[in-house]
Amino acid sequence: MIYITQLIFIKKGKEEVFHEFEKHAIPIISKYNGRLLLRIRPNPDEIIEKEMDAPYEVHLVEFDAESDFENFKKDEERKKFMHLKESSIQSAFMYKGEKIQ
Repeated sequence: MIYITQLIFIKKGKEEVFHEFEKHAIPIISKYNGRLLLRIRPNPDEIIEKEMDAPYEVHLVEFDAESDFENFKKDEERKKFMHLKESSIQSAFMYKGEKIQ
């Protein structure tokens, strides 16, 4: 099992474009033994401390194997909508890890 945490920063005014990308990309996760465990839009009033801007969204996704994640990234249907992601996301941080018992 691998876990992907992504902090997503959106270009101002491009929220709807990003939502359109997510509408297509999120359902594809399950095709590759993945599960979207958590999708959060942090409220700036709820942030206790920060050294950086708050992300627009935070995603936590799990895949059964690294190869499932790699295959998800190469999915042809997902690639059709990558232009939406590229035009709406200012930057993103992706952290890959495993569950610690």
